[in-house]
Amino acid sequence: MSMKLPHFTDAESFRAFRADPPRWLPIAIDIARAHGLDTSAPLVFVTGTNLVVGLGKDLILKIFPPLLRPQFVSERGSLTQLKGRLHLPIPEIVAEGMRDGWPYLIITRLAGTLGSEVWSHLAEAQKERLLRQIGETIAAVQRAPLGPLAGIEPRWDAFMRAQMEGCRARHTRLGLAPKFIAGLDDLLRDAAKLIPMDAPPVILIGEYIPENFLLSCDDGQWSLAGLFDFGDVLAGWRDYDLLGPGAFMAAGRPGRVRSLLEGFGYAKPDFALKRRLMALMLLHRASDLNSHICIEGWQEQAGDLVELQELIWAD
Repeated sequence: MSMKLPHFTDAESFRAFRADPPRWLPIAIDIARAHGLDTSAPLVFVTGTNLVVGLGKDLILKIFPPLLRPQFVSERGSLTQLKGRLHLPIPEIVAEGMRDGWPYLIITRLAGTLGSEVWSHLAEAQKERLLRQIGETIAAVQRAPLGPLAGIEPRWDAFMRAQMEGCRARHTRLGLAPKFIAGLDDLLRDAAKLIPMDAPPVILIGEYIPENFLLSCDDGQWSLAGLFDFGDVLAGWRDYDLLGPGAFMAAGRPGRVRSLLEGFGYAKPDFALKRRLMALMLLHRASDLNSHICIEGWQEQAGDLVELQELIWAD
C-alpha cells in the first residue's frame, strides 16, 4: 500500500489530520486486514485523542502518533497490569504493532451505554449508587500492583512540583475569578504539607468521568458495565482520582459526595481532606474550574477557596 502515516511535530497538525478520516482510514483498514480482521463496516470514533476505529461489534483499533507515544505506553501497560484484577470489564489487548513509526493496539470492544449519554437523566438515587460503584472501582484499581507502570513519567513528586509552580499562571490564564486566585498562595502552602510526595504510589487513571464509563440497566437499576481509556495514567497519591467524579458527577450534592467517598473507603470528609482535594483539583493536569465544576452558580455561592472546597465536597 502506498499511503503512509505522516510525521507531525505539533499537536495541532495531528488534530487536523485526525479530523479528516479519509486521509488515514484506508491505512487503519490496511492494518486491520493484515491481522485478518473484519473491515466490512469500520466505524470512526470522532471524539478522543488518537485515531480510533471500531472493527465489527467486537474490536477497536487505536493508532497513536509518535508525539503521543506516552499514551500508548500508558494504555498498553495499564491494560496489561489490570487484566483479571477488576470486577469491572476493561478492554483486552488482542494484538499490537507499529506502522510508519506509529504504535497501535487492537483491543476488545466493551458492551454498554456510554455514561455521558444517560448520566444527566438518572434519578438521584441511581447517581448515588453509581458514584459508590465508581469509588469502589477506583479503590480496586489502586490495589493492583504498579508493575511496569512504576516507571511511567512524569514521576509524582516532579509532576506535583511542576503543577504547583505553574498553578497561578494557569488559572489566571483560564480566567479564574480574582477572589479565588487570591487564595492560591495559602492553598499551595497547605498543599505542600497535605499532599504526600513520597508515599507508595498507586495507579491513577486521572479521568473517572462519564465519557470513560459504560453503564448497563437491569430491572431499572443502572450499574457500571465497563471502564476504558487508560492513555493518561500516572503513578501517585490515591486522592487524585477522586477529582474527576467529584467535579463532573458529585456536583456538591452531599449524598453523592458521601457515596463516592464511602465507596472509595473514606468516612465523612474532614477539613484536611477537603483542603487536599481542593488543592489537587487546582493542580490536576486538566484543571479548569470554570469548565469542570458542575454546580450551578458556584462562582456566586463561594467567596473564596475555603468556601469553594466546602461547596464541592459538601457533607
